[in-house]
Amino acid sequence: MNTEEIVLLDASGRAIGTAPKIASHHRETPYHLAFSSYLVDDSGLVLITQRAHHKATFPSVWTNSCCGHPAPGETLRETVTRRVGTELGVTVGDISLVLPTFDYRAVATDGVVEHEWCPVVRALATSPVHPNAEEVAAAEWRTWDECVKLVEHPGSSPWYREQMALLIPLGHPLDWPAADPALLPPALAW
Repeated sequence: MNTEEIVLLDASGRAIGTAPKIASHHRETPYHLAFSSYLVDDSGLVLITQRAHHKATFPSVWTNSCCGHPAPGETLRETVTRRVGTELGVTVGDISLVLPTFDYRAVATDGVVEHEWCPVVRALATSPVHPNAEEVAAAEWRTWDECVKLVEHPGSSPWYREQMALLIPLGHPLDWPAADPALLPPALAW
């Protein structure tokens, strides 16, 4: 895992190189490619996770189901499948692009910065959750109303709050419309 590479981006979303993930997250983190996912089950519950307490960036925050970084040359669907499997032990189906142009910059209390073009997807969980303790401190299935209330919790992640401001107007996650993959950054194939 220490050799994981992130894809560095210019302002238009074109790849301008790669860098080691661990060494790249600091007070002047370069703009790079990421993703966020919201897993739903057949009944419409949404999986919310708490990041592991020892994570180097934003430890212990409550957030969406799974985040991660596409490897160089990896598609968004491949990335989501890989990272959800690694972090949560879950297989997924019906991956849908929801917010292809979401990007953000957030500063943690220790000064570490996240600066990402971070497309948001919804996926259907097709197997039980088995969280990886290296990545996840807790994983809970919640109603959409509970997810909306989490926005006001001081322990929720800044990217979760920003994403939810865009997702709440779309209604329940099972009703989110699919976005056009052509809106993804040029560095990331669907």
